[in-house]
Amino acid sequence: MLELAQPLALLLLPLPLLAARLLPPRRDAGAALAVPERVGEALLSGGSTGAGAQMQRAVPWVIWVLILLALAGPRQLSPVPALKVSGRDLAIALDLSGSMVRDDFFLDGAQIARLEAVQRVGADFARRRAGDRVALIVFGSDAYYAAPFSFDTEAVARRIEEATIGISGRATNISDALGLALKRMEESEAASRVVILLSDGVNNAGATAPRGVAALAADMGVRVHTIALGPKDLESADEGERGVVDAATLRAISEISGGESFRVRTTEDLLAVTEALDRLEATDSDGLAAEVYRAFWVWPAALAALFGLGLAWREAA
Repeated sequence: MLELAQPLALLLLPLPLLAARLLPPRRDAGAALAVPERVGEALLSGGSTGAGAQMQRAVPWVIWVLILLALAGPRQLSPVPALKVSGRDLAIALDLSGSMVRDDFFLDGAQIARLEAVQRVGADFARRRAGDRVALIVFGSDAYYAAPFSFDTEAVARRIEEATIGISGRATNISDALGLALKRMEESEAASRVVILLSDGVNNAGATAPRGVAALAADMGVRVHTIALGPKDLESADEGERGVVDAATLRAISEISGGESFRVRTTEDLLAVTEALDRLEATDSDGLAAEVYRAFWVWPAALAALFGLGLAWREAA
Protein backbone atom coordinates (compact mmCIF):
# COMPACT_ATOMS: atom_id res chain seq x y z
CA MET A 1 0.00 0.00 0.00
CA LEU A 2 1.37 3.41 -0.96
CA GLU A 3 1.93 6.05 1.69
CA LEU A 4 3.56 9.49 1.86
CA ALA A 5 6.78 10.13 3.76
CA GLN A 6 6.07 13.90 4.05
CA PRO A 7 2.29 14.38 3.60
CA LEU A 8 2.45 17.95 4.95
CA ALA A 9 4.12 18.95 1.68
CA LEU A 10 0.67 18.81 0.05
CA LEU A 11 -0.40 21.80 2.19
CA LEU A 12 1.64 23.93 -0.23
CA LEU A 13 -0.83 23.17 -3.03
CA PRO A 14 -2.73 26.53 -2.83
CA LEU A 15 0.49 28.54 -2.54
CA PRO A 16 0.37 29.93 -6.14
CA LEU A 17 -3.22 31.17 -5.62
CA LEU A 18 -2.26 32.85 -2.34
CA ALA A 19 0.75 34.44 -3.98
CA ALA A 20 -1.34 35.76 -6.86
CA ARG A 21 -3.89 37.24 -4.46
CA LEU A 22 -1.60 38.68 -1.79
CA LEU A 23 1.46 39.83 -3.71
CA PRO A 24 1.31 43.14 -5.59
CA PRO A 25 1.03 42.84 -9.38
CA ARG A 26 4.22 43.03 -11.35
CA ARG A 27 4.79 46.36 -13.07
CA ASP A 28 6.79 46.23 -16.26
CA ALA A 29 9.11 49.17 -16.86
CA GLY A 30 8.95 50.92 -20.22
CA ALA A 31 6.32 52.29 -22.52
CA ALA A 32 2.80 50.86 -22.54
CA LEU A 33 0.56 50.37 -25.53
CA ALA A 34 -3.16 50.80 -25.04
CA VAL A 35 -5.16 48.23 -27.00
CA PRO A 36 -8.81 47.15 -26.99
CA GLU A 37 -9.77 44.73 -24.22
CA ARG A 38 -10.52 41.80 -26.55
CA VAL A 39 -7.23 42.28 -28.40
CA GLY A 40 -5.37 42.34 -25.07
CA GLU A 41 -6.99 39.07 -23.96
CA ALA A 42 -5.97 37.47 -27.23
CA LEU A 43 -2.39 38.67 -26.80
CA LEU A 44 -2.22 37.43 -23.20
CA SER A 45 -3.53 34.00 -24.19
CA GLY A 46 -0.93 33.68 -26.93
CA GLY A 47 -3.45 34.13 -29.65
CA SER A 48 -5.20 30.85 -28.79
CA THR A 49 -8.68 30.29 -27.42
CA GLY A 50 -10.87 27.42 -26.39
CA ALA A 51 -9.69 24.02 -25.14
CA GLY A 52 -6.09 24.59 -26.26
CA ALA A 53 -5.77 27.73 -24.18
CA GLN A 54 -7.29 26.06 -21.14
CA MET A 55 -4.88 23.16 -21.43
CA GLN A 56 -1.93 25.52 -21.73
CA ARG A 57 -3.03 27.32 -18.57
CA ALA A 58 -3.47 23.99 -16.78
CA VAL A 59 0.05 22.70 -17.51
CA PRO A 60 1.80 24.86 -14.85
CA TRP A 61 -0.69 23.58 -12.28
CA VAL A 62 -0.01 20.00 -13.30
CA ILE A 63 3.73 20.61 -12.90
CA TRP A 64 3.18 22.19 -9.48
CA VAL A 65 1.05 19.25 -8.27
CA LEU A 66 3.64 16.72 -9.52
CA ILE A 67 6.48 18.58 -7.78
CA LEU A 68 4.56 18.58 -4.49
CA LEU A 69 3.76 14.91 -4.90
CA ALA A 70 7.46 14.15 -5.39
CA LEU A 71 8.31 16.21 -2.29
CA ALA A 72 5.69 14.30 -0.31
CA GLY A 73 7.66 11.13 -1.02
CA PRO A 74 5.29 8.36 -2.11
CA ARG A 75 6.66 5.03 -0.91
CA GLN A 76 5.70 1.43 -0.24
CA LEU A 77 6.79 -0.82 2.60
CA SER A 78 8.44 -3.96 1.23
CA PRO A 79 9.49 -6.91 3.42
CA VAL A 80 13.02 -8.30 3.00
CA PRO A 81 13.60 -12.05 3.54
CA ALA A 82 15.42 -12.80 6.77
CA LEU A 83 19.13 -13.54 6.55
CA LYS A 84 20.01 -16.82 8.22
CA VAL A 85 22.35 -15.94 11.08
CA SER A 86 24.39 -18.79 12.53
CA GLY A 87 26.16 -16.95 15.33
CA ARG A 88 29.42 -18.39 14.01
CA ASP A 89 32.80 -16.84 13.27
CA LEU A 90 34.59 -18.80 10.55
CA ALA A 91 38.16 -18.08 9.46
CA ILE A 92 39.52 -19.61 6.25
CA ALA A 93 43.31 -19.92 6.32
CA LEU A 94 44.67 -20.44 2.81
CA ASP A 95 48.21 -21.58 2.03
CA LEU A 96 49.86 -19.36 -0.62
CA SER A 97 53.34 -20.85 -0.42
CA GLY A 98 55.40 -21.56 -3.51
CA SER A 99 54.27 -25.18 -3.80
CA MET A 100 50.70 -24.08 -4.58
CA VAL A 101 51.87 -23.31 -8.11
CA ARG A 102 52.28 -27.03 -8.92
CA ASP A 103 49.88 -28.12 -11.65
CA ASP A 104 49.04 -31.63 -10.48
CA PHE A 105 45.26 -31.27 -10.24
CA PHE A 106 42.69 -31.96 -12.94
CA LEU A 107 39.39 -30.16 -13.38
CA ASP A 108 37.01 -30.87 -16.27
CA GLY A 109 39.74 -32.84 -18.00
CA ALA A 110 42.26 -29.97 -17.88
CA GLN A 111 45.41 -29.90 -15.78
CA ILE A 112 45.42 -26.93 -13.38
CA ALA A 113 47.51 -25.61 -10.51
CA ARG A 114 46.67 -26.41 -6.91
CA LEU A 115 45.86 -22.77 -6.21
CA GLU A 116 43.40 -22.55 -9.10
CA ALA A 117 41.58 -25.64 -7.85
CA VAL A 118 41.37 -24.20 -4.35
CA GLN A 119 40.20 -20.82 -5.67
CA ARG A 120 37.35 -22.28 -7.67
CA VAL A 121 36.07 -24.57 -4.94
CA GLY A 122 36.96 -22.32 -1.99
CA ALA A 123 35.22 -19.27 -3.44
CA ASP A 124 32.06 -21.29 -3.98
CA PHE A 125 32.27 -22.59 -0.40
CA ALA A 126 32.62 -19.03 0.97
CA ARG A 127 29.59 -17.85 -1.00
CA ARG A 128 27.48 -20.57 0.61
CA ARG A 129 28.34 -19.35 4.12
CA ALA A 130 25.54 -16.76 4.28
CA GLY A 131 24.82 -16.10 7.94
CA ASP A 132 28.40 -16.72 9.10
CA ARG A 133 30.92 -14.01 9.81
CA VAL A 134 33.71 -15.13 7.50
CA ALA A 135 37.34 -13.98 7.38
CA LEU A 136 40.22 -14.91 5.07
CA ILE A 137 43.81 -15.44 6.18
CA VAL A 138 46.55 -16.04 3.63
CA PHE A 139 49.89 -17.40 4.69
CA GLY A 140 53.28 -18.35 3.35
CA SER A 141 56.39 -17.29 5.25
CA ASP A 142 54.08 -14.93 7.18
CA ALA A 143 50.35 -14.75 7.78
CA TYR A 144 48.08 -11.83 6.89
CA TYR A 145 44.39 -11.00 7.05
CA ALA A 146 43.17 -10.69 3.46
CA ALA A 147 39.58 -10.05 4.59
CA PRO A 148 38.32 -9.25 8.11
CA PHE A 149 35.34 -10.98 9.68
CA SER A 150 32.24 -9.95 7.76
CA PHE A 151 28.81 -11.17 6.71
CA ASP A 152 29.76 -10.09 3.18
CA THR A 153 30.66 -13.57 1.96
CA GLU A 154 30.78 -12.39 -1.66
CA ALA A 155 33.68 -10.05 -0.81
CA VAL A 156 35.56 -12.91 0.87
CA ALA A 157 34.95 -15.15 -2.15
CA ARG A 158 36.37 -12.49 -4.46
CA ARG A 159 39.48 -12.23 -2.29
CA ILE A 160 39.98 -15.98 -2.61
CA GLU A 161 39.67 -15.72 -6.39
CA GLU A 162 42.21 -12.88 -6.44
CA ALA A 163 44.80 -14.62 -4.22
CA THR A 164 48.34 -14.62 -5.62
CA ILE A 165 51.16 -17.00 -4.80
CA GLY A 166 54.15 -15.37 -3.12
CA ILE A 167 52.31 -12.36 -1.70
CA SER A 168 53.01 -13.63 1.83
CA GLY A 169 56.32 -15.37 1.09
CA ARG A 170 57.05 -18.77 -0.37
CA ALA A 171 57.60 -20.81 2.83
CA THR A 172 54.83 -22.48 4.86
CA ASN A 173 54.05 -21.01 8.28
CA ILE A 174 51.06 -22.96 9.55
CA SER A 175 51.57 -21.91 13.17
CA ASP A 176 51.37 -18.18 12.47
CA ALA A 177 48.27 -18.61 10.29
CA LEU A 178 46.43 -20.48 13.01
CA GLY A 179 47.73 -18.13 15.70
CA LEU A 180 46.51 -15.07 13.78
CA ALA A 181 43.04 -16.59 13.49
CA LEU A 182 42.95 -17.31 17.22
CA LYS A 183 44.12 -13.79 18.04
CA ARG A 184 41.21 -12.26 16.12
CA MET A 185 38.77 -14.72 17.70
CA GLU A 186 39.99 -14.12 21.25
CA GLU A 187 37.40 -11.42 21.99
CA SER A 188 34.68 -12.83 19.73
CA GLU A 189 31.29 -13.36 21.35
CA ALA A 190 30.14 -15.80 18.65
CA ALA A 191 28.47 -18.97 19.86
CA SER A 192 30.70 -21.04 17.58
CA ARG A 193 34.25 -20.29 16.38
CA VAL A 194 35.77 -22.33 13.58
CA VAL A 195 38.98 -22.27 11.54
CA ILE A 196 39.35 -24.08 8.22
CA LEU A 197 43.06 -24.49 7.53
CA LEU A 198 44.22 -25.59 4.08
CA SER A 199 47.86 -26.39 3.37
CA ASP A 200 49.80 -28.36 0.79
CA GLY A 201 53.20 -28.32 2.50
CA VAL A 202 55.24 -28.82 5.64
CA ASN A 203 55.48 -26.23 8.39
CA ASN A 204 58.96 -24.79 7.80
CA ALA A 205 58.70 -21.25 9.16
CA GLY A 206 57.85 -19.64 12.48
CA ALA A 207 59.05 -20.34 15.99
CA THR A 208 55.94 -22.10 17.34
CA ALA A 209 54.98 -25.74 16.83
CA PRO A 210 51.58 -26.23 15.12
CA ARG A 211 50.48 -28.74 17.77
CA GLY A 212 51.04 -26.16 20.50
CA VAL A 213 48.83 -23.65 18.71
CA ALA A 214 46.19 -26.37 18.26
CA ALA A 215 46.20 -26.94 22.03
CA LEU A 216 45.58 -23.21 22.51
CA ALA A 217 42.66 -23.44 20.08
CA ALA A 218 41.21 -26.29 22.13
CA ASP A 219 41.52 -24.21 25.32
CA MET A 220 39.67 -21.34 23.59
CA GLY A 221 36.93 -23.65 22.30
CA VAL A 222 37.86 -23.07 18.66
CA ARG A 223 37.46 -26.03 16.31
CA VAL A 224 40.04 -26.36 13.55
CA HIS A 225 39.17 -28.36 10.44
CA THR A 226 42.26 -29.10 8.35
CA ILE A 227 42.61 -29.93 4.65
CA ALA A 228 45.81 -31.63 3.51
CA LEU A 229 46.15 -30.84 -0.20
CA GLY A 230 48.38 -32.67 -2.69
CA PRO A 231 48.90 -36.07 -4.31
CA LYS A 232 51.66 -37.14 -1.91
CA ASP A 233 52.18 -36.72 1.81
CA LEU A 234 55.27 -36.65 3.97
CA GLU A 235 54.74 -40.16 5.37
CA SER A 236 54.66 -41.95 2.01
CA ALA A 237 56.91 -39.76 -0.17
CA ASP A 238 60.52 -40.52 -0.96
CA GLU A 239 63.12 -38.84 1.20
CA GLY A 240 63.86 -35.32 -0.04
CA GLU A 241 60.88 -35.22 -2.39
CA ARG A 242 59.45 -31.73 -2.84
CA GLY A 243 55.85 -30.56 -2.94
CA VAL A 244 54.56 -33.04 -0.35
CA VAL A 245 52.08 -32.25 2.43
CA ASP A 246 52.49 -32.98 6.14
CA ALA A 247 49.13 -34.71 6.50
CA ALA A 248 50.05 -36.14 9.92
CA THR A 249 50.59 -32.70 11.47
CA LEU A 250 47.39 -31.34 9.98
CA ARG A 251 45.51 -34.36 11.25
CA ALA A 252 46.96 -33.81 14.73
CA ILE A 253 45.86 -30.15 14.70
CA SER A 254 42.27 -31.11 13.99
CA GLU A 255 42.24 -33.94 16.53
CA ILE A 256 43.65 -31.76 19.31
CA SER A 257 41.16 -28.93 18.66
CA GLY A 258 38.11 -31.16 18.17
CA GLY A 259 37.80 -30.62 14.44
CA GLU A 260 37.87 -32.89 11.40
CA SER A 261 40.78 -33.66 9.07
CA PHE A 262 40.45 -34.19 5.32
CA ARG A 263 42.89 -35.60 2.78
CA VAL A 264 42.58 -34.14 -0.72
CA ARG A 265 44.39 -35.62 -3.72
CA THR A 266 42.06 -34.63 -6.56
CA THR A 267 39.60 -31.88 -7.37
CA GLU A 268 36.78 -34.33 -6.72
CA ASP A 269 38.15 -34.84 -3.19
CA LEU A 270 38.18 -31.08 -2.69
CA LEU A 271 34.55 -30.79 -3.77
CA ALA A 272 33.60 -33.59 -1.38
CA VAL A 273 35.39 -31.78 1.46
CA THR A 274 33.41 -28.58 0.95
CA GLU A 275 30.17 -30.56 1.02
CA ALA A 276 31.27 -32.31 4.22
CA LEU A 277 32.15 -28.97 5.81
CA ASP A 278 28.72 -27.64 4.86
CA ARG A 279 27.21 -30.51 6.82
CA LEU A 280 29.55 -30.07 9.79
CA GLU A 281 29.11 -26.31 9.95
CA ALA A 282 25.54 -25.94 8.75
CA THR A 283 23.79 -22.57 8.76
CA ASP A 284 20.27 -23.16 9.98
CA SER A 285 19.20 -20.38 12.37
CA ASP A 286 16.79 -17.72 11.16
CA GLY A 287 17.77 -14.12 11.68
CA LEU A 288 15.55 -11.07 12.04
CA ALA A 289 13.39 -10.07 9.11
CA ALA A 290 13.61 -6.49 7.92
CA GLU A 291 11.30 -4.11 6.13
CA VAL A 292 12.49 -1.35 3.82
CA TYR A 293 10.70 1.39 1.94
CA ARG A 294 10.62 1.42 -1.84
CA ALA A 295 10.52 5.06 -2.96
CA PHE A 296 8.41 6.24 -5.92
CA TRP A 297 9.10 10.00 -5.83
CA VAL A 298 11.18 9.76 -8.98
CA TRP A 299 8.09 9.12 -11.15
CA PRO A 300 6.16 12.35 -10.39
CA ALA A 301 9.47 14.25 -10.49
CA ALA A 302 10.24 12.86 -13.95
CA LEU A 303 6.74 13.71 -15.22
CA ALA A 304 7.08 17.25 -13.88
CA ALA A 305 10.39 17.60 -15.73
CA LEU A 306 8.83 16.36 -18.98
CA PHE A 307 5.88 18.75 -18.70
CA GLY A 308 8.30 21.58 -17.94
CA LEU A 309 10.39 20.81 -21.01
CA GLY A 310 7.27 20.65 -23.15
CA LEU A 311 6.04 23.98 -21.81
CA ALA A 312 9.45 25.60 -22.44
CA TRP A 313 9.53 24.24 -25.98
CA ARG A 314 6.03 25.59 -26.69
CA GLU A 315 6.93 29.02 -25.35
CA ALA A 316 10.07 29.11 -27.51
CA ALA A 317 8.23 28.03 -30.66
